[in-house]
Amino acid sequence: MPVRVLSAVDAACAAAVEPARAAAEAEAGGAVGEHLGVEADDQRLATHLFDSAVPGYRGWRWAVTVTRASRSKAVTVDEVVLLPGPDALRPPEWLPWSERLQPGDLGVGDLLPTAPDDERLVPAYVQSTDSMVEEVATEIGLGRERVMSVVGRDDTADRWWSGETGPQTAMAAHAPAHCGSCGFYLPVAGALRAAFGVCGNEFAPSDGRVVATAFGCGAHSEALVEATPISARPDVVYDDATFELDPPDDGDSSEDADLGHS
Repeated sequence: MPVRVLSAVDAACAAAVEPARAAAEAEAGGAVGEHLGVEADDQRLATHLFDSAVPGYRGWRWAVTVTRASRSKAVTVDEVVLLPGPDALRPPEWLPWSERLQPGDLGVGDLLPTAPDDERLVPAYVQSTDSMVEEVATEIGLGRERVMSVVGRDDTADRWWSGETGPQTAMAAHAPAHCGSCGFYLPVAGALRAAFGVCGNEFAPSDGRVVATAFGCGAHSEALVEATPISARPDVVYDDATFELDPPDDGDSSEDADLGHS
């Protein structure tokens, strides 16, 4: 079988197609396709490429490196490996778990440790700008080991404000009023109090969730059904009526009580 030489390569190494194929088949269990060529790696060192027939590895190639000793015609197999070709299907670039994690991925029993240098957190002895937290922690001599940094709070505020319970949503646009004026609105404590709270209306779509003050829905406490104006109500006419009631039994049953009113 003719050998297609891709670059200057040792002739003995280039001719060792069958030994290279046998080595690839031994590694792949027979899932080796056609010979794609041979490339020179160094003096008396070359790599034969074979198409992969392994399911799910379209475009990958078996690379078999062969070599020979100086002044020797015997070629030996140095390495067999499966490598991606230029058109190979490849998995997405690997990312650390901390960068792959998405909201909602955490399951029951999972642990999500935060890095010691997480910019969202600062040591508790650094002012948190939350006067209520600082006052209580100072008074009782206790406190959390770390608290949210300004960066962490800003990220949280941006995420909540632009999320499903923020003012830019269709729900908020069609609401009769904002959450900040709703009787079911429970403001959060601390630095985010002016902008966010929790919905406490069990019939609202955001019950138990953080909502922006500028968010809103149809379950607003003051979204009352408009009453019919008094001027539009039909006139009601009351006729004069006389009611006769039995007098109390005081021994004189001959006297009736005639009560009239208009």
